Amino acid sequence: MYDFHTHFIPENVIAWLKENKQIVNAKWINKEVGKDDFLIVNEKWGFELKKSFIDQNLYIQQQKEANINHSLISPIPQLFMYDFPVEITSEISEVYNQSLADWVTSSPTNLSALGTVPLNDPKKASQMLQECMSLGLKGAIIGPGLTEHMLSDDFFIPFFEEANRLKAILFIHPLLCEDPRLKRRMLPNLIGVPWETTVCAADILLSGLIDKYPNLKILFAHGGGFLPYQIGRLDKGFNQWEQVSTNLKVPPSEYLKRFWYDNVLWNEESIEFLVKTVGEDRVVTGTDFPFDLSVWPPKQMSNKGAESLLNTI
Repeated sequence: MYDFHTHFIPENVIAWLKENKQIVNAKWINKEVGKDDFLIVNEKWGFELKKSFIDQNLYIQQQKEANINHSLISPIPQLFMYDFPVEITSEISEVYNQSLADWVTSSPTNLSALGTVPLNDPKKASQMLQECMSLGLKGAIIGPGLTEHMLSDDFFIPFFEEANRLKAILFIHPLLCEDPRLKRRMLPNLIGVPWETTVCAADILLSGLIDKYPNLKILFAHGGGFLPYQIGRLDKGFNQWEQVSTNLKVPPSEYLKRFWYDNVLWNEESIEFLVKTVGEDRVVTGTDFPFDLSVWPPKQMSNKGAESLLNTI
C-alpha cells in the first residue's frame, strides 16, 4: 500500500529552526501534560510536535504497522514560510530538500519524497524545483498561492513552466484559512482547510492552466476539498457564462479527471463518490500522518492511481 499524503520533519530542519528561532519566531510550547511540545512559527498554525514527526525509526515502524509499503513524504505546510524574505524561505527549503533526499536515498524501496520551494519567488522556486528533482525527489509540495496571488496568476509562470518541463508532481496542500468568520470550534481546520483547496482547485481548473502545462501532475489534498461535489455547478456555469468557458476546451467535469486526489476524507461513501466522479486511476491513498486528523490506518485503495501518478505501470 502507498501513502501519498504524509509529513515528516528531518533532524537538520529542527536544528535549523533552533538556530534561527529568533528570525522566524519559532517557539516550542508545552500546552498540556502528557502531550509533546507544540511548535509555533511566526505565531501561525501551531501543532503538536509528535515524535512521529521527527524520529525516522519511529516513523518507519508506524508506517510498517499500518501495512504501508511505500510513503511519499512531504514537508509540513507550517514550514513553507512564504511570508518571510525569499532568502529565509530558500534556506530552509534547501535544508529540508537535502535532508529528505538523503533519507530516501538510504531506503528507496520504502520511501520517496517531495521537496519544498520558495513560492514567494517563482524564478527561485523553479530553480530549486530543478535542484530537488536532481536529488531524486519527485516534485514539490506547495501551498494554494500567496496572499496577493492565486496560482493561475502570470506571476507563477516561471515556476509552472519548469514544473511542466520536468513533469513534476505538484502536491497542492492548503494552509489554514484566515477567514474572520472561522474563529471558533476548530472551523479553520474543519472546513477552512478544504475550502482553501476548493478555491485553488476551481481557479486552476477554470484558468485553463492544465491545457497550457499538460505535463503537470497536480495532486490535490483532502479529496480536492468541496470541488468534486460541486462540479455540476461549474458545468452549468460553463454552459451559461462566457467568463467560465472562455479558457476551457471541454466542460469542467472533464478537466476534473486530469488531476489526482488523495482519499483523506474519513468517510467511505465520500471516497466512493470521488472515485466514481474522477476514476480510480486518479485517486491515491493518503493519511495526513502524523497530524491529529490523520486517517489511520489508511483506507486501502486500488494502486491504479499510484501507478498513473508515478508512471510505474
